[in-house]
Amino acid sequence: MTEILLLLCAYLIGSVPTAVWVSKGVFGMDIREYGSGNAGATNTFRVLGPKAGTFVMVVDMLKGVLAVRLAYLVSYYHDPEHLTQLVNLQIGLGLTAVVGHIFPIWANFRGGKGIATLFGLVLAIQPLVALCCVGVFLMILFLTRYVSLSSIIASIAFPILILYIFNEPEIFYRIFAIAVALMVVLTHQKNITRLLKGNESKVPLFRNRKEKH
Repeated sequence: MTEILLLLCAYLIGSVPTAVWVSKGVFGMDIREYGSGNAGATNTFRVLGPKAGTFVMVVDMLKGVLAVRLAYLVSYYHDPEHLTQLVNLQIGLGLTAVVGHIFPIWANFRGGKGIATLFGLVLAIQPLVALCCVGVFLMILFLTRYVSLSSIIASIAFPILILYIFNEPEIFYRIFAIAVALMVVLTHQKNITRLLKGNESKVPLFRNRKEKH
């Protein structure tokens, strides 16, 4: 029963529609009516610029971190002998937050793709792996200015790091890493199509956001 309540809390945390509230509260618009129509960091970067995009990305990431940390509210999971159960619950809580981000109850169930929240999940459980993924993301973003491409490549790097570099022994976490990569690729099909056609929008890292590409 306790775990169910924690999962509900994780969903509500994930449901906080950061991009929607920022776009409406600060810019007087609904981010879902512009760009790709997604209420996430990528579309916020594209439509509202790097400052708003960075803020949304950080808050969405913290949603994943906070959801994972909910597991420590139960004393049972403080015992080192229950490490496997702890990791499993943490992954469940983090994924529930991602579901909340994608289908937020606070924003008519129209959210984003959950990439930043997924990253927060990984950061809370495997900080070193998360930092490596950040390095991959930033490198690709610096070279291309495509947030979508950076997210896809970083997500593919995630299971490679888990399976081959860090050799994570927990089987559920290994399966989770592979599932994350597949999910990110599947949810970015439209982006991949635009990338192949050469008409995917770039984020304005170093130029005015009104610049046409």
